[in-house]
Amino acid sequence: MKSTQYSEKTLDHFRNPRNVGTLEGDDVAIGRVGNPVCGDLMEMYIQVVDDRIADIRFQTFGCGSAVATSSMTTELVKGMTLDEALGVTRGNVADALDGLPPVKMHCSNLAADALHDAIKNWRSGKKLNPLTAEEVAGV
Repeated sequence: MKSTQYSEKTLDHFRNPRNVGTLEGDDVAIGRVGNPVCGDLMEMYIQVVDDRIADIRFQTFGCGSAVATSSMTTELVKGMTLDEALGVTRGNVADALDGLPPVKMHCSNLAADALHDAIKNWRSGKKLNPLTAEEVAGV
């Protein structure tokens, strides 16, 4: 049987997620990732000022672990330079939550990947539009 034990920190970030929502403006980039196997979808919004993450928000459509890892990722990187934030790994996110059940480790992968995608999009000048409710339902 696979372990599904969650740490208190993971449960807290699921029950009380930090930095939920969106950001808008010329100084904002969006990163988007999804996992077709489990159906999780994440959007990470970063506001960049002087090559630093001044603000960060997320929208996650998925399981509790996906919400918790998104929340923790925003807490870890707020205020970091873009290069520092690119150094945040999937393992860092899981460790900051005091671990995740092995069957849920893919969720921490999505959070770090969404962050990295937002930074990549910022640096390349690629502008994504937030997903609409209809697009999310169709994913």
